[in-house]
Amino acid sequence: MDADEARISKILETKEVPAVSEENLLKYRKYLLQHLDRKAILTGREDFPWEEKYVFGPYSHTEYEKLKRTNPSYTDEYELIDILENEIEENDLIAKVKRLSDRRIFAIGLSWLTTKKNKGKDYQLLDDFATWVVNWF
Repeated sequence: MDADEARISKILETKEVPAVSEENLLKYRKYLLQHLDRKAILTGREDFPWEEKYVFGPYSHTEYEKLKRTNPSYTDEYELIDILENEIEENDLIAKVKRLSDRRIFAIGLSWLTTKKNKGKDYQLLDDFATWVVNWF
């Protein structure tokens, strides 16, 4: 078992990393709410699904900039408001976040988020969560 797997197993209180399930997501949620610093600034781990065609495709940069005003972008900075208990989408927890630039509220898959500082306890917690969601679905 590598270090990532050991941390995930410890959080979920299992001997081996279990599959992603609603029960395990809610257990992980509880742990994250107890251990994440709510003041940590979050940002996107990579481009959000709606952005891909603008970031890597031939779509209009002007249109992209306009859409970023009303949609969350991986380049934005956010404050965590909550991790929703009753909303699980595509084997992912949903984070309720506030964009710092305009205070707009968005719901974003938690595995899509990371900390602005790519180091530290909060970064590791979110990175382990994303690793689990992506690899043990």
